[in-house]
Amino acid sequence: MAGHSQFKNIMYRKGAQDKKRARTFAKIAREITAAAAAGNPDANPRLRAAISAARAANMPKDNINRALKRAADRDSASLEEIRYEAYGPAGVALIIETLTDNRNRTSAALRVLLSKNGGSLGETNSVAFLFRRVARLELPRENHDDDQALELALQINAQDCRQENDLHIITAAPEDLAAVRDSLAELTGHDISARLAWQPDTKQTLRKPEDARSLLALLDGLDDNEDVQHVYANFDVPAALLESLAAETGAAA
Repeated sequence: MAGHSQFKNIMYRKGAQDKKRARTFAKIAREITAAAAAGNPDANPRLRAAISAARAANMPKDNINRALKRAADRDSASLEEIRYEAYGPAGVALIIETLTDNRNRTSAALRVLLSKNGGSLGETNSVAFLFRRVARLELPRENHDDDQALELALQINAQDCRQENDLHIITAAPEDLAAVRDSLAELTGHDISARLAWQPDTKQTLRKPEDARSLLALLDGLDDNEDVQHVYANFDVPAALLESLAAETGAAA
């Protein structure tokens, strides 16, 4: 997920890391299966990007091969990409990208989850104008310190470099995705997780604990949904409230 990285330490406590990793692998595998319909990686930038993301996430080679085999064994065109726009608690804007083989199931599940947590589905383009399209590249902070990441971003002429928990997030113009990904891979010697993403132009500050709790529950539920690939949101939470929520979650664990 993206757009709410400051909540990750709350959402994914140490005891939930295995569950999180399994979900990540499942979502990447679905993307590989869908992308494989267009051909081999050399002639298929989307598939190449999906496999790079899988390797960057340390996804086992057997998992990658199974995802590729599923594309050959069935009609992977049945996986449909659908972008939903929605409102969360306190009017937070959400863009939800899905990859599904059953549009009705996915739409119904999202409506229930949003309604349960103080949100609702919006019309097409109801919130997209609050975001802009960017190329998003991820570097593990364990491999590069902040200065090194910034230097790498400058070398590939990226637009921005910031930190989100255990990742450096480098952004560039969307049309430069393939070029900056390949350049960064060459400079670092590692596979790079890169994709087109939505970045909010401004963020809405949540000040009420009940709004933050509801949004946290909503984001957690979206992450658990196997059809949901990525979620982007335009919110921020004051440090004091974030610490309070972390304390609550720790006490409940």
